[in-house]
Amino acid sequence: MAQEQSIVKCLVWDLDNTLWNGTLAEDGRVEVDDGVRAVVEGLDARGVLQAVSSRNDHDPAWARLEELGLAEYFVAAHIDWGPKSDSVRKIAERLDFALTTIAFIDDQPAERAEVAHHLPDVRCYPADQARDLLDRPEFSPPAVTADARRRRQMYQAAAEREEHRERFDGADEDFLRSLRIETHIAEACDEDLTRVEELTRRTSQMNATGVHYSQEALRSLLGAPDHDVLVVSMADRFGPHGAVGVLLIEKLPRVWRIKLLATSCRVVSFGAGTVLLRWLTDAAARAGVHLAADFRRTDRNRIMEVAYRFAGFGTGGCDCLGAFTVPEGTECLHLEPTRQEAPTTMRVVAPVLGGGGGAAAVEWE
Repeated sequence: MAQEQSIVKCLVWDLDNTLWNGTLAEDGRVEVDDGVRAVVEGLDARGVLQAVSSRNDHDPAWARLEELGLAEYFVAAHIDWGPKSDSVRKIAERLDFALTTIAFIDDQPAERAEVAHHLPDVRCYPADQARDLLDRPEFSPPAVTADARRRRQMYQAAAEREEHRERFDGADEDFLRSLRIETHIAEACDEDLTRVEELTRRTSQMNATGVHYSQEALRSLLGAPDHDVLVVSMADRFGPHGAVGVLLIEKLPRVWRIKLLATSCRVVSFGAGTVLLRWLTDAAARAGVHLAADFRRTDRNRIMEVAYRFAGFGTGGCDCLGAFTVPEGTECLHLEPTRQEAPTTMRVVAPVLGGGGGAAAVEWE
């Protein structure tokens, strides 16, 4: 029952007599009916990724997908004559998805049985159910965020980025500069909260406290004069990374308290956490306030402690820390900030903190 209720993250399509009508090798020219095309487009809009596993010669099959205007919707394609269970497994591994989040659709009972035998966690559907998939709960996420709507583009960009990394011959900093990264820090709005909550819940290695904030708790702080809820997004020349970080700051007269700092593990190699701390340190120095940071050790967030220490935060006492009470089990780190230089590996656009709500975003220079 739990498997049936979980959301499908990737649907793997067979081609002949499933995605399109007919058999490419026999009929020469095959078509996709409007109902199936609507399903492909609808799943994409909901953030469900799609891939192909088909027994065909690759080049003519992919060429037909391009002619039909559907090739762009697939983040992976295994078009060959091997077992489809192997193809489905490789697709899951490439996407780093659990098999319980993968579905497979094929017109041939033998192919579905082969996949089900070797990959029992994969959900299998006959081709005649294709037009009904949008009505099924497992293909209907409870919330569709802005990141979900562009999830396919984000995965395709990640694949291109990784290919560029493998070909790049140079220092890490030069590689980062070659990406032309842009980081945008902005005040969160209501439609950001689903993704922000997800970051507090799912980000473990790069979460300074391990605390989960619900949408209701975050919503109550939006627009509050003594709090900033900031969402961090990134993009580069290959495409968007989406929302990758969240900052929750309590602003007191003499000190800004970082109650939450969490970033996605997938942007750790870009130095996102370090850049956020440097930007916030510079903003506090401009405003003439100290910084305090809640930190609660977990079995996975050692990297966040290192980031804070490297940024200059320590445990030395300061009377400004008496302005608030730290939860039991949480350590309070302190920094008397100084001005910081903007990074050379990315462009950062952010609001001017301390200047009142609705401050215009400016480039950090």
